[in-house]
Amino acid sequence: MKKEGCRKIQFRIADKEIAVYPGLASGRPIIYLNTFEGEGEQVYQQLRDTECPDFTLVTVSGLVWHHDMTPWEMPPVSEGVPPCTGGADEYLRLLTEEILPKAEEAVQGPVSWRGLAGYSLAGLFAIYAACRTSFFSRIASVSGSLWFPGFREYVTAHEMAGDITQVYLSLGDRECRTGNPYMKTVQERTGEIAALYAQKGIDTIFQLNPGNHFKNVVRRTATGIAWILGRLSILQQEISDPL
Repeated sequence: MKKEGCRKIQFRIADKEIAVYPGLASGRPIIYLNTFEGEGEQVYQQLRDTECPDFTLVTVSGLVWHHDMTPWEMPPVSEGVPPCTGGADEYLRLLTEEILPKAEEAVQGPVSWRGLAGYSLAGLFAIYAACRTSFFSRIASVSGSLWFPGFREYVTAHEMAGDITQVYLSLGDRECRTGNPYMKTVQERTGEIAALYAQKGIDTIFQLNPGNHFKNVVRRTATGIAWILGRLSILQQEISDPL
């Protein structure tokens, strides 16, 4: 295990790069963030620059995005995009059985609760993981790919595996403005899933941010994590319309 200064600990498991940003005290929450291009450090810095409660952030990069983050197989949704190969269960085992125990060796004392966050397909994975394991109690699905065929039906038919207390969902307000028959349903599907969890008594919020899927990824991700950490309205200028 490699430690850089007192703020970041790095290690590698099964071709995944893991970075741990330990909290300052024991008994704090820990958030796991799956990343696409190693943006985890930028997210952590964004959170440090706000009045965010003390917590530990664990970021995972080096993911095979269309395998590790997808719950089942699906053909390419557009030209030039690889097919989804449904490796989420395999990756979830790696996360909970190997990555999580190793990461928490760096944490002082017990963890008060665990959260799981992700953007795009990693947001899809975060909701799916909550249906498959009881390790996590708070979820942030930021611009989550909840348009994924069959996913709304899956979460309707499957209860959360653990005691989920908070779910944060967000989208860009232009994400549904596409000719792609799958992706154009994302706002409708996300709203339906938000309503489902709210009806179950889970503290749930669905917010629209200005822009498309690729605008302000770091800021949006930090906002979602901040919300599940303490229902903070940080970076409020990025949020236009709570639903």
